[in-house]
Amino acid sequence: MFQELVAIQREIYLAFADRIGEFAKTGDWTLLAAYLPMGILFGAVHALTPGHSKAVLAAYLTGSTASLPRALLVSLVLSITHVTISVVIALLSLPLVSVALGSVGRAPALENISRGLLGLIGLWMVWQAFRGSGYHGAHESSLVGLTAGLIPCPLTLFVMTFAITRAVPHAGVAFAATMMLGVALTLSVVALGAVFLRQQVVRPLETRPQVVDAVTRSIQLLAGLVLVVVAWNEIVLQ
Repeated sequence: MFQELVAIQREIYLAFADRIGEFAKTGDWTLLAAYLPMGILFGAVHALTPGHSKAVLAAYLTGSTASLPRALLVSLVLSITHVTISVVIALLSLPLVSVALGSVGRAPALENISRGLLGLIGLWMVWQAFRGSGYHGAHESSLVGLTAGLIPCPLTLFVMTFAITRAVPHAGVAFAATMMLGVALTLSVVALGAVFLRQQVVRPLETRPQVVDAVTRSIQLLAGLVLVVVAWNEIVLQ
């Protein structure tokens, strides 16, 4: 399955590279615009591969009280940040890239900041579980999406770098925007699935509020611990 996803991405990327080359020569937006919708498929397929904070997103939403609309908000903020940070890094050119990027397609400094903040959010969730407060406001949900999205998207960096080397960075930005829609689509499915799963667990117990409270606290505690362990492993044991 993974190899098939990689193959699909490769075909789309190579086709896009051809369009970028033609666009750089002619400046004809119709050549590029006709292919831009493929960026949605590109982003959706890419988000299915390992990474993109899907596990973090699912863990947080499973352990929170976020509604379906708020779950969509988290996934959207995560997607926008994930792609935009890559575009910004590429556009700021080599001085920032040489400082922020330790290897091609990675930004260790931003990754460690992201994981550290996610660890703090995990500790907050653990504290809330013991305190008995399961409410998660819109600001907290947005913060989770923003924090998890700080890890740049490698393929967006590649796309932007390729477009910049052809002197058409605006074409890379356009394709990145459509990629972001595809990433958001996949992450939204993950987010809705996590909320639906939590609701299915809690719903049969609605007539027993004390049991619901205990189950909710347990899920929140487990989700918080997962975030803490993931952050610890990625930062300390990498």
